[in-house]
Amino acid sequence: MRLLIAAVCPLVLVIAWPAFASADTSEHGSTESEPLNVLLLYADDWRHDTLGIAGNPVVQTPTLDELSREGIRFTQNCVTTSICGVSRATLFTGQWMSRHGNRSFKPWTTPWQKTFPGLLREHGYFVGHVGKWHNGKIPADKFDFSRSYFGKHWVTQPDGSKIHVTEKNEMDALEFLKTRPTDQPFCLTVAFFATHAEDSNPKQFLPQPESMSLYRDVTVPVAPNATQESFERLPDFVGNEKNEGRNRWHWRFDTPQKYQTMMKNYYRLATEVDATCGRILAELEKQGLGDNTLVIFTTDNGYYHAEHGLADKWYPHQESIRVPLIIRDPRMPDSIRGQTNDAFTLNVDLAPTILSATGVDIPETMQGRDVSSLYLADQESDWRSEFFYEHPMLRSKDFIPASEALVRRDWKYFYWPEFDHEQLFDLRSDPREENDLAGDPEHADILRDMRDRFAELKAAAR
Repeated sequence: MRLLIAAVCPLVLVIAWPAFASADTSEHGSTESEPLNVLLLYADDWRHDTLGIAGNPVVQTPTLDELSREGIRFTQNCVTTSICGVSRATLFTGQWMSRHGNRSFKPWTTPWQKTFPGLLREHGYFVGHVGKWHNGKIPADKFDFSRSYFGKHWVTQPDGSKIHVTEKNEMDALEFLKTRPTDQPFCLTVAFFATHAEDSNPKQFLPQPESMSLYRDVTVPVAPNATQESFERLPDFVGNEKNEGRNRWHWRFDTPQKYQTMMKNYYRLATEVDATCGRILAELEKQGLGDNTLVIFTTDNGYYHAEHGLADKWYPHQESIRVPLIIRDPRMPDSIRGQTNDAFTLNVDLAPTILSATGVDIPETMQGRDVSSLYLADQESDWRSEFFYEHPMLRSKDFIPASEALVRRDWKYFYWPEFDHEQLFDLRSDPREENDLAGDPEHADILRDMRDRFAELKAAAR
C-alpha cells in the first residue's frame, strides 16, 4: 500500500533551460545555459477551486499547494471550449476550435508541424505523451514515446492484472524520465484520466482502495445554486430532462447521499493525481532538474458539482470554464513567488508559452499569448480583458446544444445559436449567473455592446 497524500498533482508543465536561454544568475546562482525540458501534467474535469490553496475546505492537494507557493497561481484562467477533446486540440495547437477544426473528439485540421510537440521534436526534443489523447487515434509516429489509454479507472495489464489508471500514468511517466536519452532535451505530456468519471459505471468515480479513508468523516458543502430553482432558471432548451447535463446530474447528484458519495470519490481521485504529480516532480529533483525546470499545472475543463442542477461541463457558466493554472518558473523573480494573478489567461496560451520558453518561434497561426509576460516583464503587459467562448452542438440540440459567450470580468453574454437566444449576466452582483438581464430594458445598452463585441471576437477566432 502506497501513501497517497505524500504528493499529488494533475496538469503540470515542466521546462528546463534551452541552450539559447539562460537563467537569471543574480537570483538563482546558475551560470550555465541548459536545454529547456518540458513536462506537462494535465488533469481532466478539474475546475479552478478543486485545490486546497484555492480555499476548498475538503480536498487535500499538498503538492499543488506547495507548487503555488513556489510559483504563481492564475485565478481567472479559463478554457475556450469546455470539453475534453476540443480543449486538448486547443492545448496542442494554441488555437480556438474555430481555427483548429476539431469539434468533438477527432483529429484537428492544423498541420502537426504547427503544434508545440511537433515544433519541439523538429528542434531536437525527445517528445512523449502518456495517458489520455481523445483526438482520434494517437499519432504514435509523431512521438518518440507514447502510451495512450483512458475511459476506465482500472486498466488491464498485458499479464491480466489490474492497475489504477492514475498509477499507470505515474508508471509510464517515470519510465519516460528514467529511460529518455540524456543528451536531448525532452517534452513529456502526462494526460491524466482522473478526475473524469467512468461514465459507463454506476459508481462513476473509482479511486484506489487505500484512498477510501480520505474524507470519510467529512460533509462536502453543497453550492447555493445546486438547486431545483436554479435548474428551472435555465433556458427551457437546457433546463429539461432530455439534456445530457441533467441526465448526468441524475447519475451523480440527485440525492444528498449520492452527492456526498460521488464528491468524496471525486476528491479522492484528485488527491491521488496530486500524489502522482509529487512523485513525478521528485524524480525530476533526483535527476537534478529541480532548479532548471518550468512547471505548469492546468486541466482541460471545469465541472459542475450540481450547480444549476447540472453535471459535467460544456456550457459557459463559471463552474464549467474556469480551470487551475499554476506556474513555477526559474526565471521568476523571488518577489513574484507565492502570489496570485487574476489576468484572463486561457488554455489557448499554453502552446505559445511553451514555445517561447524553449526559444522556438511561435507560428503566426497560433492565437494565444505567452503567459510569462505577466510575471517576467518589468511592467505588466497590455493583457486581454475579455475573450470569446465557443462549444459545438453534440449529437443533437436536445442532447448538448451549442453555446457561445463573450466573457468579461464584470459581465458575461451567452448566445445559444440553435435557438437564437441571448442571456446577459452581471458577474459583480450575480457571480453565480442566476439572474438573466437580457430582457431588461435598463441593460439594453450593455447588451448591445456585448453583442457587437461578441461578433467581432467570434470572427477573429476563425
